[in-house]
Amino acid sequence: MTIRSTFNFAQATLDEVLDDLSVRFIMNCPPEELKSVERVCFQAEEAHWYYEDFIRAENPQLPSLSQKNFTAKIFAHCPLLRKWSDVHEQAFADFIEYKTRVPVRGAIILNKKLDKCILVKGWKASAGWGFPKGKINQGESDEACAIREVIEETGYDVSALLKKDDYLEISMREQQVRLYIIAGVPMDSVFEPQTRKEISKIEWFKLSALPTYSAIRDGTGTTDSGHNPKKFYMVAPFLKQLRKWINANKPPKAASKTVSYAEPLVSHSQITPPTPPSTQDIFFSQNKPIRQEKVQTKTKKQKRPNKQRKLQIEEAASAQASTTSSPQKLLQSPFTFTEQANQPVSSPAISNTVAAQSILSMIRKK
Repeated sequence: MTIRSTFNFAQATLDEVLDDLSVRFIMNCPPEELKSVERVCFQAEEAHWYYEDFIRAENPQLPSLSQKNFTAKIFAHCPLLRKWSDVHEQAFADFIEYKTRVPVRGAIILNKKLDKCILVKGWKASAGWGFPKGKINQGESDEACAIREVIEETGYDVSALLKKDDYLEISMREQQVRLYIIAGVPMDSVFEPQTRKEISKIEWFKLSALPTYSAIRDGTGTTDSGHNPKKFYMVAPFLKQLRKWINANKPPKAASKTVSYAEPLVSHSQITPPTPPSTQDIFFSQNKPIRQEKVQTKTKKQKRPNKQRKLQIEEAASAQASTTSSPQKLLQSPFTFTEQANQPVSSPAISNTVAAQSILSMIRKK
């Protein structure tokens, strides 16, 4: 088997291509990878991807082969694999079964609002949508596998955002699938697959538009985003757990500003301290004259004099009336009366008998 140093796939035949692929992926692999037919089939699978993605791109005249047909041809062509060529079909079936049990690691990429996620679509037209993920390599850690697979399928490095304890894990057909939750990825991030003919589309999807959030409500057979729900069969099993995680980790909404009468609307740093009083202010505050408050006096209703008091007043009035020749004695009498208060006052206003009689008649009327 001759391998050209400057091999041109554009002019190569299928046998020449199989020679090159046998050297690249089978004969140069570590010896431990050749101990079991299942591990050999993994190498044959990578050779098949290289054939379809690169070699046929240079030489479209070469036939497109399914993985099963390609594996059969390379098992028959490579000397190291001919011992399994007779049992190829059973070996391939065992490989497919083994492959479904290899753990898968990937990531659920969420935006900052936790209401959208990144999904990738396979290369074939019939392929569905799913989270970026892939099978773990032998001796590879879970986190390293998830980071590698996301880079291969989206071109985005999640190593800075990956948290070991934030993941969802389920078993699908005896295959363990663990997806790490990567939250806070900017919507304007650039996503571009690093492998050829494996990923055809990468898009942001609203979580509310995915099947288990709002599936087939109007009977049209499509989701709110216009996609067929059957294309999300690899996504739906994770959405229930994802919704719980988002509800538990979603940032609280900004509280609305309310006016509190007990608290100021400005912070303490914005409050201007009061100006200390000057010496003049202190002096005038301490020597401020006392303001004379007006004392409001109410005129109390005088009590009516008792009978004894009446008799004394009448006798005094009679004495004054009888002293007609001496007006000075009348003026010196200690009992003169005002018409309003009915009380004796000391006043020289009354100087004749007529005035005394009028006062007496007024008292009697009362």
